Amino acid sequence: MKRIFLYIVFSFFIISCTNKDEDSFMPSEADLISKWKLIEMYSDPGDGSGDFETVSSNKTVSFYSDDVIASNGDLCIMGTNTTDGSFGTFTIGTTNTITPNSCTFEPPFSMTFVIENSILLIYYTCIEACVEKYELIEQ
Repeated sequence: MKRIFLYIVFSFFIISCTNKDEDSFMPSEADLISKWKLIEMYSDPGDGSGDFETVSSNKTVSFYSDDVIASNGDLCIMGTNTTDGSFGTFTIGTTNTITPNSCTFEPPFSMTFVIENSILLIYYTCIEACVEKYELIEQ
């Protein structure tokens, strides 16, 4: 009887430890090829106290089927500025990456992205956490 009980407990433990997250997924190209509008930005001063803050901006990013990403803002830095448009490329795979074409940083860098709950999150390279949150505006 103890063995059956331990087997059942062990089975529940294994089932509860699966890594599947229903709200976060690896996007397919069909999920991504769209236009997205910046709605929030996250930054952390380095002590873990950061949070997403709503922004008022017209900054958008558009993903195209030829692996090109375009923005009416600067893809090289996190921000709401829309005076300098920029382009880059993106890849979908084990790590989803965006590589801007116009950055002056050496060596060239890339950012990662995910889609969670139908929201696009772009993670910039920062010492602290730096994330832009976008909502879908055109499919």
